[in-house]
Amino acid sequence: MTAMVRESLLNAENAVLREVVRAGDYWLKEIKKGQTFRILDLEGNQAADTLFYNADDPSERYSATDTVREQRNLYLTVGSQLRSNLNNVMLEIVADTCGRHDTIGGACATESNTVRYSLEKRCMHACRDSWMLALAEHEHLGISKRDITHNINFFMNVPVTRDGGLTFADGISAPGKYVELRACMNVIVLISNCPQLNNPCNAYNPTPIEVLVWN
Repeated sequence: MTAMVRESLLNAENAVLREVVRAGDYWLKEIKKGQTFRILDLEGNQAADTLFYNADDPSERYSATDTVREQRNLYLTVGSQLRSNLNNVMLEIVADTCGRHDTIGGACATESNTVRYSLEKRCMHACRDSWMLALAEHEHLGISKRDITHNINFFMNVPVTRDGGLTFADGISAPGKYVELRACMNVIVLISNCPQLNNPCNAYNPTPIEVLVWN
């Protein structure tokens, strides 16, 4: 599968929900089966680290392993079906003006900041912190830190080297780029709008994103 760009036919004025998410904040909502939502990169080169759960049974969640195996491609683009740990289709990417998204680079954490950069970076905010805060503030969902597993890094550029290693490179997004997904089941969407200051995934300048939802 090669990267594909496809414009959306949806009008932002018809969205039933529009919310701006500041850098470092989280966004947590349930998207009903058949609804479509868009993650919009407002200023460019931002990374949106995203987790997905079956809203009716959160023990079923997004699986990078099943998704990569079934589509036989490391990157996500138009037509990619996001699969769960039970190999069910959770969502499908239906529009995308960026063209490629990462699902193997993982999310930043205080521990990884320490290992990758230096001990003094441990105290810096990270995506895992945002997710943990979201789950602590929404205990009724029945999701805990043990349920934080595979994520997607929308807009993030993680090239794979010839020997199979990963590199973190400048983002390939730009102001106004977006990715749009249609829910194939009731899903809980948890986004950490990445606060990372130590690698070029967001040009060392975390910026806001916007999330839009259509019925």
